[in-house]
Amino acid sequence: MEYTYLGRTGMKVSTLCLGTMNFGVATDEKDAFRIMDAALDAGITFFDTANIYGWGENAGLTETIIGRWFAQGGGRREKVVLATKVHGQMNDANDGPNDERGLSLYKIRRHLEGSLRRLQTDHIELYQMHHIDRRTPWEELWGGFEAMVNQGKVDYIGSSNFAGWHLAKAQAAAEKRNFMGLVSEQHLYNLVNRNAELEVLPAAQDYGLGVVVWSPLAGGLLGGSALKAEKGTRTSQGKEGIERHRGQLEQYAKLCDELGESQANVALAWLLANPAITAPIIGPRTIEQLENTLRAVEIKLDQATLDELDRIFPGPGGAAPEAYAW
Repeated sequence: MEYTYLGRTGMKVSTLCLGTMNFGVATDEKDAFRIMDAALDAGITFFDTANIYGWGENAGLTETIIGRWFAQGGGRREKVVLATKVHGQMNDANDGPNDERGLSLYKIRRHLEGSLRRLQTDHIELYQMHHIDRRTPWEELWGGFEAMVNQGKVDYIGSSNFAGWHLAKAQAAAEKRNFMGLVSEQHLYNLVNRNAELEVLPAAQDYGLGVVVWSPLAGGLLGGSALKAEKGTRTSQGKEGIERHRGQLEQYAKLCDELGESQANVALAWLLANPAITAPIIGPRTIEQLENTLRAVEIKLDQATLDELDRIFPGPGGAAPEAYAW
C-alpha cells in the first residue's frame, strides 16, 4: 500500500480509501468484519462512511457495524483514519423539523453525538459535510465546527459534493476566523464523468484540499462486466447508460486487455496518477473484490496509455476558463 498526506494536513492516509456504503445493505456484518480486517491487513488505513448509510429506516446501521468492529479491540480503532458525514435525515435523532436535509449547528451537534455513539469512539478524524447547505451561513457552520475541533471530538473538516465556488466561499469565511477550514473535498470523478476538472480539482489544489473520489468506477460501467450479459451484473447506470457509452467501453476493454490489467484497476490507476487526487473510494461487497482491487496501487500507467484514455474518454478540455475560452 502507498500513503500520502490528506491535502495540506500533516495526517497520512492510504491512497485507497475503504468505502463502507454496502455494509448492512449488500454485505452482512460478518462479511463486513472480514473485509475491514483484510483491508487493514493490506495497509488500507483510510475508512469512509456516513451517518445515513444503511438507508431509510436503517440509517445508521453501517456506522453501528463499524463501531462493533472497533469494539473487538486489537488496535483496530487506533490504526484507522475514520471519516464520516453529516447532512441527511436520521430517524433516531428526534430533531423534529430540524432533521430535514441540511447543516444547522443544532443538527450537526446532535448528529455528531449520534455518530460517535454508533461508531463507539470519542473522536472522528475527518468530519465531512455530505452536501452543500445553501441556507445555513458559514458563520454558523464554522462556529460549530471550531467548537467540535476544540473539544477534541473532530480533528479535521471536509466537504462532499461542493462546487468550486463553494470551496472558495468556505475557505474565505474560515480565513476570517483564523480557522483551518476545509482540508478535503469528496467528489464524483471518473473516466466517464470528468466535470470536476473544470473547477473543483483546480480549486482544491489551489486551497490545498485533498480530493477523495466517490464512484471511481462510474457506477459499475468501468468495472469490467457492464458489457457482459451475465446474471448479477451490477451497474447503477442501467441499460441506457451502457448503450450511451458502449463504443467507449468496447475500446476501453480492448485497451485493458492489451495492458493485461482489469478494467476496474486501470480506472483506479488512472485516478491515482493524478496529483490532485488523494484517494479513490473502493466499495467492495466481498473480500474477493477487495483483494482484486489492491493491484491498482501497483499499476503505473505510461504517458501513451494516459493519452489513449484521454482519447477514449475525453475530458472537458482542462480547467476553466481555458477549457471553453482562451
